[in-house]
Amino acid sequence: MALDGCGQLCKCILILFNILFALVGFAMLGLGLWLRFSSETRGFFNIDLNTQQFVIGVSVLIALGAVILLVAVFGDYGACNENRTALGVFSCLLAILAGLEIGAGVFAYMRSDEVGEQLAKFYLTVYAQYVDKGDPGLAVTLSMFHNVLHCCGLIGALDPLVKKTCPDTGFLETFTLPACPTVIVNLFESNAPLVMGLFLGTAALLILALVCSSLLSKEIQRSQSSPPPYILLSSTVLSPPNQDPVVFSPLPVIIPVADAL
Repeated sequence: MALDGCGQLCKCILILFNILFALVGFAMLGLGLWLRFSSETRGFFNIDLNTQQFVIGVSVLIALGAVILLVAVFGDYGACNENRTALGVFSCLLAILAGLEIGAGVFAYMRSDEVGEQLAKFYLTVYAQYVDKGDPGLAVTLSMFHNVLHCCGLIGALDPLVKKTCPDTGFLETFTLPACPTVIVNLFESNAPLVMGLFLGTAALLILALVCSSLLSKEIQRSQSSPPPYILLSSTVLSPPNQDPVVFSPLPVIIPVADAL
């Protein structure tokens, strides 16, 4: 279909956005399934007080990854094929995700101390199980914590039990790199506005994609409802070939003559 410049721009933005969105969702879903069905961590899902945070975290990771992947599939299909139905489903799911992001940001700001403590307990559970089992899936989870928060283990970069999962540091930083539980609690207690800003920033990106989806859907509707172009034909009638021209005899013209004087 013929889209104008705005429609083409929105289409390109949506395709790129959903490709990145699909990669994020696939990574989250893959990591969650790995942790869920790994032989080393499968037994944690017999929920008890020691592994409850781990189970909840992995379940949220799987559910969120699946939803993100589903949203990206609808978005890419709708944008590439200019399908308004798929774009409508994509917009609805994206609006729900944006609302959840905003709600999570407000909740993290208002209950920052409780959220920090729960996340720190989750980290401690993953740390203890990795030290005990050495599962690669747990190593990936710890590496995400360590690199995003720039921390390491329970005593910093000198922690020998999880050193392989810690970020690379210089000689001096080896002695100053903080422990992760402390960083997690302080992050939510002292940087609650920053955490809420991250959630709201993510929600703003989702809303931008939602606006692009709405504009693209309107452009598709406009292009479908506009009349098709017509070719103007000449009004000259051509004579068939090999046919003699038709000659019409002139009509007599009677000119009245004035009466003689």
